Amino acid sequence: MRSLQWLTGATTAQKRALLTTSLGWMLDSMDVMLFSLVLVDLQRDLRMSVATSGLLMTLTLISAAIGGIFFGWLADKIGRARALIFSMLIYSIFTACCGLAHSVVQLGIFRFLLGLGIGGEWAAGGALVAETWPDEHRAKAIGIAQASWALGYALGAAITAVVLPHFGWRAVFFVGVLPAFVTIWIRRSVKEPEIWHQKAATMPLRSIFQGKLRQATIITASMNAASLFAWWGLFTWIPRFLSLPVALGGRGLSIVQTSAWTIVMQIGTALGYLSFGYLADIFGRKRIYIGFLLIAAALVPLYANTYNPRLLLLLGPVVGFFGTGFFSGFTVIASEIFPTAVRGTAMGVVRGISRFLGAGAPYLIGYIAEISGIQLALSSISIAFLAAAIIATGLHETKSHALD
Repeated sequence: MRSLQWLTGATTAQKRALLTTSLGWMLDSMDVMLFSLVLVDLQRDLRMSVATSGLLMTLTLISAAIGGIFFGWLADKIGRARALIFSMLIYSIFTACCGLAHSVVQLGIFRFLLGLGIGGEWAAGGALVAETWPDEHRAKAIGIAQASWALGYALGAAITAVVLPHFGWRAVFFVGVLPAFVTIWIRRSVKEPEIWHQKAATMPLRSIFQGKLRQATIITASMNAASLFAWWGLFTWIPRFLSLPVALGGRGLSIVQTSAWTIVMQIGTALGYLSFGYLADIFGRKRIYIGFLLIAAALVPLYANTYNPRLLLLLGPVVGFFGTGFFSGFTVIASEIFPTAVRGTAMGVVRGISRFLGAGAPYLIGYIAEISGIQLALSSISIAFLAAAIIATGLHETKSHALD
Protein backbone atom coordinates (compact mmCIF):
# COMPACT_ATOMS: atom_id res chain seq x y z
CA MET A 1 0.00 0.00 0.00
CA ARG A 2 1.26 3.46 -0.95
CA SER A 3 0.21 4.88 2.44
CA LEU A 4 2.70 2.53 4.13
CA GLN A 5 5.51 3.05 1.65
CA TRP A 6 7.29 5.32 4.13
CA LEU A 7 7.48 2.33 6.49
CA THR A 8 8.13 -0.55 4.11
CA GLY A 9 10.79 1.46 2.29
CA ALA A 10 12.68 2.36 5.46
CA THR A 11 16.26 1.26 6.03
CA THR A 12 17.14 -1.72 8.21
CA ALA A 13 18.57 0.59 10.88
CA GLN A 14 15.33 2.61 10.98
CA LYS A 15 13.17 -0.49 11.28
CA ARG A 16 15.31 -2.00 14.02
CA ALA A 17 15.34 1.23 16.01
CA LEU A 18 11.55 1.40 15.76
CA LEU A 19 11.10 -2.26 16.71
CA THR A 20 13.49 -1.94 19.65
CA THR A 21 11.73 1.08 21.12
CA SER A 22 8.32 -0.48 20.46
CA LEU A 23 9.26 -3.64 22.35
CA GLY A 24 10.65 -1.63 25.25
CA TRP A 25 7.54 0.50 25.62
CA MET A 26 5.19 -2.47 25.11
CA LEU A 27 6.79 -4.47 27.89
CA ASP A 28 6.89 -1.38 30.10
CA SER A 29 3.13 -0.92 29.80
CA MET A 30 2.59 -4.63 30.37
CA ASP A 31 4.07 -4.18 33.84
CA VAL A 32 1.72 -1.27 34.58
CA MET A 33 -1.28 -3.38 33.59
CA LEU A 34 -0.14 -6.39 35.60
CA PHE A 35 0.01 -4.33 38.78
CA SER A 36 -3.33 -2.63 38.17
CA LEU A 37 -5.22 -5.87 37.54
CA VAL A 38 -3.84 -7.78 40.55
CA LEU A 39 -4.42 -4.81 42.85
CA VAL A 40 -7.55 -6.27 44.46
CA ASP A 41 -5.70 -9.51 45.30
CA LEU A 42 -2.70 -7.59 46.62
CA GLN A 43 -4.94 -5.50 48.86
CA ARG A 44 -6.50 -8.65 50.28
CA ASP A 45 -3.35 -10.75 50.79
CA LEU A 46 -1.05 -7.96 51.99
CA ARG A 47 -3.86 -6.13 53.83
CA MET A 48 -3.45 -2.84 51.99
CA SER A 49 -5.93 0.01 51.98
CA VAL A 50 -6.92 1.76 48.76
CA ALA A 51 -4.86 4.78 49.75
CA THR A 52 -1.79 2.61 50.42
CA SER A 53 -2.20 1.00 47.00
CA GLY A 54 -2.21 4.43 45.44
CA LEU A 55 0.85 5.37 47.48
CA LEU A 56 2.74 2.40 46.00
CA MET A 57 1.85 3.56 42.51
CA THR A 58 3.01 7.05 43.39
CA LEU A 59 6.28 5.61 44.72
CA THR A 60 6.83 3.88 41.39
CA LEU A 61 6.24 7.13 39.53
CA ILE A 62 8.74 8.97 41.73
CA SER A 63 11.42 6.35 41.10
CA ALA A 64 10.55 6.46 37.38
CA ALA A 65 11.27 10.19 37.48
CA ILE A 66 14.69 9.52 39.00
CA GLY A 67 15.36 6.75 36.48
CA GLY A 68 14.34 8.97 33.59
CA ILE A 69 16.84 11.65 34.57
CA PHE A 70 19.67 9.17 35.09
CA PHE A 71 19.09 7.06 31.98
CA GLY A 72 18.48 10.14 29.84
CA TRP A 73 21.91 11.39 30.86
CA LEU A 74 23.32 7.90 30.30
CA ALA A 75 21.81 7.79 26.80
CA ASP A 76 23.75 10.95 25.89
CA LYS A 77 26.95 9.48 27.32
CA ILE A 78 27.01 5.82 26.18
CA GLY A 79 24.30 5.69 23.53
CA ARG A 80 20.54 5.29 23.15
CA ALA A 81 20.45 1.52 22.59
CA ARG A 82 22.82 0.72 25.48
CA ALA A 83 20.83 2.84 27.92
CA LEU A 84 17.64 1.15 26.75
CA ILE A 85 19.13 -2.29 27.44
CA PHE A 86 20.10 -1.41 31.01
CA SER A 87 16.71 0.12 31.78
CA MET A 88 14.82 -2.92 30.44
CA LEU A 89 16.94 -5.30 32.52
CA ILE A 90 16.19 -3.37 35.68
CA TYR A 91 12.42 -3.19 35.32
CA SER A 92 12.03 -6.80 34.13
CA ILE A 93 14.08 -8.27 36.98
CA PHE A 94 12.35 -6.30 39.72
CA THR A 95 8.89 -6.89 38.26
CA ALA A 96 9.54 -10.58 38.78
CA CYS A 97 10.80 -9.81 42.30
CA CYS A 98 7.38 -8.32 43.14
CA GLY A 99 6.07 -11.88 43.03
CA LEU A 100 8.35 -12.70 46.00
CA ALA A 101 7.05 -9.89 48.24
CA HIS A 102 5.45 -10.92 51.55
CA SER A 103 4.86 -7.44 52.97
CA VAL A 104 3.90 -3.98 51.82
CA VAL A 105 7.43 -2.75 52.58
CA GLN A 106 9.04 -5.43 50.41
CA LEU A 107 6.62 -4.73 47.59
CA GLY A 108 7.31 -1.00 47.90
CA ILE A 109 11.08 -1.58 47.59
CA PHE A 110 10.67 -3.72 44.48
CA ARG A 111 8.24 -1.24 42.92
CA PHE A 112 10.70 1.59 43.55
CA LEU A 113 13.57 -0.30 41.91
CA LEU A 114 11.59 -1.38 38.85
CA GLY A 115 10.38 2.20 38.48
CA LEU A 116 13.98 3.30 37.83
CA GLY A 117 14.05 1.13 34.72
CA ILE A 118 10.59 2.13 33.56
CA GLY A 119 11.55 5.78 33.70
CA GLY A 120 14.74 5.21 31.75
CA GLU A 121 13.47 3.44 28.68
CA TRP A 122 11.22 6.29 27.49
CA ALA A 123 14.00 8.88 27.08
CA ALA A 124 16.43 6.43 25.48
CA GLY A 125 13.83 4.91 23.15
CA GLY A 126 12.31 8.24 22.14
CA ALA A 127 15.70 9.66 21.22
CA LEU A 128 16.60 6.49 19.32
CA VAL A 129 13.54 6.68 17.05
CA ALA A 130 13.67 10.47 16.61
CA GLU A 131 17.33 10.44 15.55
CA THR A 132 16.95 7.49 13.19
CA TRP A 133 13.86 8.56 11.23
CA PRO A 134 13.67 11.56 8.83
CA ASP A 135 11.73 14.74 9.62
CA GLU A 136 8.74 14.03 7.39
CA HIS A 137 8.07 10.60 8.94
CA ARG A 138 9.23 11.13 12.53
CA ALA A 139 5.78 11.62 14.07
CA LYS A 140 4.37 8.56 12.29
CA ALA A 141 7.27 6.40 13.47
CA ILE A 142 6.91 7.62 17.04
CA GLY A 143 3.16 7.02 16.75
CA ILE A 144 3.86 3.36 15.96
CA ALA A 145 6.24 3.09 18.92
CA GLN A 146 3.65 4.68 21.20
CA ALA A 147 0.99 2.29 19.89
CA SER A 148 3.06 -0.55 21.31
CA TRP A 149 2.13 0.79 24.74
CA ALA A 150 -1.48 -0.16 24.00
CA LEU A 151 -0.37 -3.63 22.88
CA GLY A 152 1.52 -4.07 26.13
CA TYR A 153 -1.50 -2.94 28.13
CA ALA A 154 -3.68 -5.48 26.31
CA LEU A 155 -0.99 -8.14 26.72
CA GLY A 156 -0.87 -7.50 30.47
CA ALA A 157 -4.65 -7.80 30.67
CA ALA A 158 -4.59 -11.08 28.72
CA ILE A 159 -1.78 -12.53 30.87
CA THR A 160 -3.65 -11.60 34.04
CA ALA A 161 -6.88 -13.16 32.80
CA VAL A 162 -5.10 -16.43 32.03
CA VAL A 163 -2.60 -16.65 34.88
CA LEU A 164 -4.31 -15.01 37.89
CA PRO A 165 -7.33 -17.37 38.29
CA HIS A 166 -5.13 -20.48 38.13
CA PHE A 167 -1.78 -19.52 39.64
CA GLY A 168 -2.36 -16.35 41.69
CA TRP A 169 -0.89 -12.87 41.60
CA ARG A 170 2.69 -13.95 42.30
CA ALA A 171 2.85 -15.92 39.04
CA VAL A 172 1.52 -12.87 37.17
CA PHE A 173 4.57 -10.88 38.29
CA PHE A 174 6.96 -13.72 37.41
CA VAL A 175 5.89 -13.35 33.77
CA GLY A 176 7.36 -9.84 33.94
CA VAL A 177 10.91 -11.20 33.64
CA LEU A 178 10.40 -11.82 29.90
CA PRO A 179 11.71 -8.40 28.75
CA ALA A 180 15.18 -9.38 29.96
CA PHE A 181 15.48 -11.81 27.06
CA VAL A 182 14.66 -9.09 24.50
CA THR A 183 17.79 -7.18 25.48
CA ILE A 184 19.96 -9.96 24.00
CA TRP A 185 18.59 -9.20 20.52
CA ILE A 186 18.96 -5.46 21.04
CA ARG A 187 22.60 -5.84 22.02
CA ARG A 188 23.38 -7.80 18.86
CA SER A 189 21.24 -6.05 16.26
CA VAL A 190 20.70 -2.35 17.03
CA LYS A 191 23.27 0.35 16.24
CA GLU A 192 23.44 3.84 17.67
CA PRO A 193 22.08 6.67 15.43
CA GLU A 194 24.65 8.31 13.19
CA ILE A 195 23.67 11.78 14.45
CA TRP A 196 24.60 10.67 18.00
CA HIS A 197 28.06 9.61 16.82
CA GLN A 198 28.54 12.92 15.00
CA LYS A 199 27.74 15.22 17.92
CA ALA A 200 30.72 17.23 19.12
CA ALA A 201 30.10 16.65 22.82
CA THR A 202 27.35 16.39 25.37
CA MET A 203 26.01 19.56 26.96
CA PRO A 204 25.82 20.07 30.75
CA LEU A 205 22.50 19.55 32.50
CA ARG A 206 22.21 23.23 33.40
CA SER A 207 22.03 24.19 29.71
CA ILE A 208 18.37 23.14 29.46
CA PHE A 209 17.53 25.72 32.15
CA GLN A 210 19.36 28.55 30.37
CA GLY A 211 18.79 30.76 27.32
CA LYS A 212 16.38 29.60 24.64
CA LEU A 213 16.03 26.11 26.10
CA ARG A 214 14.64 27.35 29.43
CA GLN A 215 11.18 28.15 28.09
CA ALA A 216 11.02 24.83 26.21
CA THR A 217 11.93 22.95 29.39
CA ILE A 218 9.33 24.76 31.51
CA ILE A 219 6.48 24.33 29.02
CA THR A 220 7.15 20.70 28.12
CA ALA A 221 7.67 19.68 31.76
CA SER A 222 4.55 21.41 33.08
CA MET A 223 2.19 20.33 30.29
CA ASN A 224 3.42 16.75 30.58
CA ALA A 225 3.03 16.86 34.36
CA ALA A 226 -0.64 17.79 33.97
CA SER A 227 -1.27 15.17 31.27
CA LEU A 228 0.61 12.46 33.19
CA PHE A 229 -1.41 13.31 36.30
CA ALA A 230 -4.56 12.85 34.24
CA TRP A 231 -3.39 9.64 32.58
CA TRP A 232 -2.07 7.92 35.70
CA GLY A 233 -5.07 9.01 37.72
CA LEU A 234 -7.51 7.72 35.12
CA PHE A 235 -6.01 4.52 33.76
CA THR A 236 -4.57 3.30 37.05
CA TRP A 237 -8.06 3.25 38.56
CA ILE A 238 -10.21 2.24 35.58
CA PRO A 239 -9.73 -1.52 36.22
CA ARG A 240 -10.84 -1.06 39.81
CA PHE A 241 -13.72 1.19 38.71
CA LEU A 242 -14.94 -1.55 36.39
CA SER A 243 -14.52 -4.42 38.86
CA LEU A 244 -15.69 -2.68 42.06
CA PRO A 245 -19.21 -3.74 43.18
CA VAL A 246 -22.00 -1.42 42.09
CA ALA A 247 -22.94 -0.81 45.73
CA LEU A 248 -19.46 0.71 46.25
CA GLY A 249 -19.64 2.96 43.19
CA GLY A 250 -18.07 0.63 40.62
CA ARG A 251 -19.63 -1.25 37.73
CA GLY A 252 -19.48 -4.79 39.13
CA LEU A 253 -17.65 -6.53 36.27
CA SER A 254 -15.81 -9.83 36.82
CA ILE A 255 -12.02 -10.03 36.46
CA VAL A 256 -12.44 -11.65 33.02
CA GLN A 257 -14.87 -8.92 31.94
CA THR A 258 -12.60 -6.21 33.31
CA SER A 259 -9.69 -7.65 31.32
CA ALA A 260 -11.84 -7.88 28.18
CA TRP A 261 -13.13 -4.30 28.54
CA THR A 262 -9.54 -3.12 29.08
CA ILE A 263 -8.27 -4.95 26.00
CA VAL A 264 -11.02 -3.42 23.85
CA MET A 265 -10.11 0.02 25.22
CA GLN A 266 -6.55 -0.53 24.02
CA ILE A 267 -7.77 -0.88 20.43
CA GLY A 268 -8.82 2.76 20.57
CA THR A 269 -5.61 3.66 22.36
CA ALA A 270 -3.45 2.10 19.64
CA LEU A 271 -5.46 3.87 16.92
CA GLY A 272 -5.06 7.14 18.83
CA TYR A 273 -1.28 6.81 18.94
CA LEU A 274 -1.08 5.93 15.24
CA SER A 275 -3.56 8.58 14.11
CA PHE A 276 -1.76 11.29 16.04
CA GLY A 277 1.43 10.61 14.11
CA TYR A 278 -0.26 10.91 10.72
CA LEU A 279 -2.27 13.98 11.72
CA ALA A 280 0.76 15.70 13.26
CA ASP A 281 2.88 15.15 10.15
CA ILE A 282 0.13 16.83 8.11
CA PHE A 283 -1.32 19.56 10.34
CA GLY A 284 1.45 20.13 12.88
CA ARG A 285 2.22 18.84 16.36
CA LYS A 286 0.80 21.66 18.47
CA ARG A 287 -2.80 21.94 17.26
CA ILE A 288 -3.36 18.16 17.17
CA TYR A 289 -1.83 17.77 20.62
CA ILE A 290 -4.13 20.42 22.12
CA GLY A 291 -7.15 19.00 20.30
CA PHE A 292 -6.62 15.52 21.72
CA LEU A 293 -6.34 16.90 25.27
CA LEU A 294 -9.51 19.00 25.02
CA ILE A 295 -11.59 16.10 23.74
CA ALA A 296 -10.18 13.85 26.50
CA ALA A 297 -11.23 16.43 29.10
CA ALA A 298 -14.80 16.25 27.80
CA LEU A 299 -14.92 12.44 27.59
CA VAL A 300 -13.67 11.52 31.08
CA PRO A 301 -16.74 12.69 33.08
CA LEU A 302 -19.00 11.03 30.50
CA TYR A 303 -17.21 7.71 30.94
CA ALA A 304 -17.18 7.93 34.74
CA ASN A 305 -20.93 8.57 34.83
CA THR A 306 -21.89 5.77 32.42
CA TYR A 307 -23.58 2.79 34.09
CA ASN A 308 -24.44 0.47 31.22
CA PRO A 309 -21.61 -2.10 30.78
CA ARG A 310 -22.19 -2.34 27.02
CA LEU A 311 -22.02 1.41 26.63
CA LEU A 312 -18.81 1.42 28.70
CA LEU A 313 -17.41 -1.17 26.32
CA LEU A 314 -18.20 1.07 23.34
CA LEU A 315 -17.06 4.30 24.98
CA GLY A 316 -13.79 2.83 26.28
CA PRO A 317 -11.91 2.84 22.94
CA VAL A 318 -12.91 6.47 22.34
CA VAL A 319 -11.57 7.46 25.76
CA GLY A 320 -8.41 5.49 24.99
CA PHE A 321 -8.05 7.16 21.56
CA PHE A 322 -7.96 10.73 22.87
CA GLY A 323 -6.96 10.09 26.50
CA THR A 324 -3.66 8.46 25.57
CA GLY A 325 -3.08 9.23 21.86
CA PHE A 326 -1.65 12.63 22.77
CA PHE A 327 1.46 10.94 24.20
CA SER A 328 2.74 10.49 20.64
CA GLY A 329 2.71 14.27 20.45
CA PHE A 330 4.68 14.79 23.61
CA THR A 331 7.39 12.35 22.52
CA VAL A 332 7.87 13.91 19.10
CA ILE A 333 7.70 17.49 20.43
CA ALA A 334 10.24 16.78 23.19
CA SER A 335 12.61 15.02 20.79
CA GLU A 336 12.48 17.87 18.26
CA ILE A 337 12.69 20.82 20.62
CA PHE A 338 16.08 19.91 22.17
CA PRO A 339 19.49 19.57 20.41
CA THR A 340 21.24 16.21 19.95
CA ALA A 341 24.01 16.92 22.45
CA VAL A 342 21.49 17.15 25.29
CA ARG A 343 18.43 15.40 23.82
CA GLY A 344 18.52 12.29 26.01
CA THR A 345 19.26 14.28 29.15
CA ALA A 346 16.59 16.87 28.38
CA MET A 347 13.93 14.27 27.61
CA GLY A 348 14.80 12.40 30.77
CA VAL A 349 14.79 15.53 32.93
CA VAL A 350 11.54 16.88 31.45
CA ARG A 351 9.86 13.52 31.90
CA GLY A 352 11.38 13.21 35.36
CA ILE A 353 10.14 16.61 36.50
CA SER A 354 6.67 15.90 35.13
CA ARG A 355 6.61 12.52 36.83
CA PHE A 356 7.54 14.13 40.16
CA LEU A 357 4.78 16.69 39.75
CA GLY A 358 2.22 14.16 38.53
CA ALA A 359 3.25 11.31 40.79
CA GLY A 360 0.59 12.08 43.37
CA ALA A 361 -2.26 11.23 40.97
CA PRO A 362 -2.81 7.56 41.95
CA TYR A 363 -2.74 8.43 45.65
CA LEU A 364 -4.88 11.57 45.32
CA ILE A 365 -7.49 9.92 43.11
CA GLY A 366 -7.53 6.94 45.49
CA TYR A 367 -8.00 9.31 48.43
CA ILE A 368 -10.85 11.16 46.68
CA ALA A 369 -12.41 7.78 45.86
CA GLU A 370 -12.37 6.82 49.53
CA ILE A 371 -13.91 10.13 50.61
CA SER A 372 -16.34 10.92 47.78
CA GLY A 373 -16.55 7.79 45.65
CA ILE A 374 -14.63 6.57 42.64
CA GLN A 375 -17.12 8.09 40.18
CA LEU A 376 -16.42 11.65 41.32
CA ALA A 377 -12.71 10.90 41.62
CA LEU A 378 -12.47 9.86 37.96
CA SER A 379 -14.62 12.78 36.78
CA SER A 380 -12.30 15.29 38.44
CA ILE A 381 -9.41 14.14 36.23
CA SER A 382 -10.76 16.20 33.32
CA ILE A 383 -9.38 19.31 35.08
CA ALA A 384 -5.82 18.03 34.57
CA PHE A 385 -6.42 17.33 30.86
CA LEU A 386 -7.75 20.86 30.43
CA ALA A 387 -4.76 22.35 32.26
CA ALA A 388 -2.34 20.48 29.97
CA ALA A 389 -4.11 21.84 26.89
CA ILE A 390 -3.89 25.42 28.17
CA ILE A 391 -0.17 25.13 28.93
CA ALA A 392 0.50 23.62 25.49
CA THR A 393 -0.68 26.82 23.81
CA GLY A 394 2.76 28.24 24.68
CA LEU A 395 4.56 25.68 22.48
CA HIS A 396 6.38 26.55 19.26
CA GLU A 397 5.40 24.40 16.28
CA THR A 398 8.13 21.82 15.50
CA LYS A 399 6.68 20.26 12.33
CA SER A 400 9.39 19.75 9.67
CA HIS A 401 12.00 20.57 12.30
CA ALA A 402 15.35 19.11 11.20
CA LEU A 403 17.39 17.63 14.03
CA ASP A 404 20.84 19.17 14.37
